[in-house]
Amino acid sequence: MMIQDLQGTRIFITGGAGFIGSRLTRALAERGAVVTIFDNLLEQVHGPSPNLALDGRLIKGDVRDKAALYEALEAHSPNIVIHLAAETGTGQSADEPVRYADVNVVGTANLIEALKDLETPPRRVVLAATRAVYGEGAYADAQGRISAPSPRTSDAMAQGVFGLFDDTGAPLMPQATSESLPPRPGSVYGSTKLMQEYLLQQTPAPWDVVILRLQNVYGPGQSLRNPYTGVLSIFCQQAMEGATLGIYEDGAIFRDFVFVDDVVAAFVAACDTPKAGDHVINIGAGEATSIKQAAELILKNLGLPEDRLTISGAYRAGDIRHALADVTQAQQVLGWRARVSFEDGVADLAAWARSERSNQS
Repeated sequence: MMIQDLQGTRIFITGGAGFIGSRLTRALAERGAVVTIFDNLLEQVHGPSPNLALDGRLIKGDVRDKAALYEALEAHSPNIVIHLAAETGTGQSADEPVRYADVNVVGTANLIEALKDLETPPRRVVLAATRAVYGEGAYADAQGRISAPSPRTSDAMAQGVFGLFDDTGAPLMPQATSESLPPRPGSVYGSTKLMQEYLLQQTPAPWDVVILRLQNVYGPGQSLRNPYTGVLSIFCQQAMEGATLGIYEDGAIFRDFVFVDDVVAAFVAACDTPKAGDHVINIGAGEATSIKQAAELILKNLGLPEDRLTISGAYRAGDIRHALADVTQAQQVLGWRARVSFEDGVADLAAWARSERSNQS
């Protein structure tokens, strides 16, 4: 994929001080963009005293504050807006639905209204969306018919039934999920993120919209302190603390893990690929890895016994069973594909986690 030239392009990033955003600002600045970051520096993510090194102007603010958001946008007058700011924990969203609706839904509505009030609106808005809008994702029945099944029930999972079945009780087989599959979120988080998409798609505006539905993003820099961050970072922290890693359900939960630098490259491409306008695009590695395999690889890279894990049988309401992206459109529209292998990415994550722990000692 070619390196885009964004010389002089003014880019405004909500949530730009976070895991993906901090790397994205660097990548955009290297291509000549002028970047402004709007972030509330949430303590759950950044800790009480964040030490940030960002390649752009940082404005501390919250997307729930429309006046502050408009003031920052007016001062920057962006050509492109990247909307990363969101609450992102599936489990936490069930406990705090008002918070998630306020940040994700109302915050996006505030952004849209603030942009419409600008004298010169941007030409493009890029949304960090999520595969969670698909819910369980694509499955095929015995006849090969593709559908999005209903979310699994807590009653079934409590009995140890973790797979998905059709109306006759026959097992369904997971498939790569394409953007054409109708959304069917199974969590408050997924529903609020889908509403972000709808708001941007359904509000008449002079800009085009690129929606990137991200799979499970991981890599160095992902918070080791946030209990609602990615599972691989949580495993790193637990393993370094001497804990036995607990694998939910029967160990056969699968995710499409995509390395953070690959995701950053997708956002850069979304900023400067004209034909990407008004597209919804999956961003993933296109490979499914079990949580058990991922845990074993983390333990190996941390120099710990690979069997220091347990299959717990526990489950979380709202979790999905199998995630795998069809990334054909990312290749065709953005000229993008994931380049970092899972093995190399986990090695980088583990090395960074060890270094962070050493620095905190």
